Amino acid sequence: MTVGVAVFGTVLAINGNFSGDGDKSGQVVNSQPTQTPSSGDGLQAASLQFTSQPFGSESRPATADVPTGWKSAQDGTRPKYVDPTGVWQLRFDTRGSKQTPAELVDSRARSIEEKNLKIISRDNGTLVYTYDDQTRGPRMGLSSFLPTADGKRTKVEITVGGRPQDEAGLRAVLQRATDTLQLSGEEDTRPN
Repeated sequence: MTVGVAVFGTVLAINGNFSGDGDKSGQVVNSQPTQTPSSGDGLQAASLQFTSQPFGSESRPATADVPTGWKSAQDGTRPKYVDPTGVWQLRFDTRGSKQTPAELVDSRARSIEEKNLKIISRDNGTLVYTYDDQTRGPRMGLSSFLPTADGKRTKVEITVGGRPQDEAGLRAVLQRATDTLQLSGEEDTRPN
């Protein structure tokens, strides 16, 4: 985690955006794509470079930093970005929920039906888990549910996925997406 924080701090210093505010739409943080994994290497936080990506709906636009080279596999309020090899992914759900982040963590933990599911942690609105995928082998997921200002509802879910050896890189992707997420429009009050 320290490496991810150091990398994030370095990128902020390079870009000169220490406050976390400002227009990020279309901003390229670095233009080199993330390295393609070899069979045993994990996703390295230090190798990550990011590009700001717009998504959401016309009435509720959003932006966040996504690893450079990861392509959109799904648009709208539930966009999904996948690296060229399909090993890693980042997904957003900006529809919101009337449930608290803690309630959604518990609900997600109960709903995962994967072989050899192991819940690693469920702290601070984030669920970390591993499982075995029939075709891809051991997998790891981190799902973070971000609260509304009052903490009584959830405004967005961010999920990253990869392999267990990718944990440091997955945490860096999740942290960067969380830190750079910008939502526009009214809070979603639809029941979910």
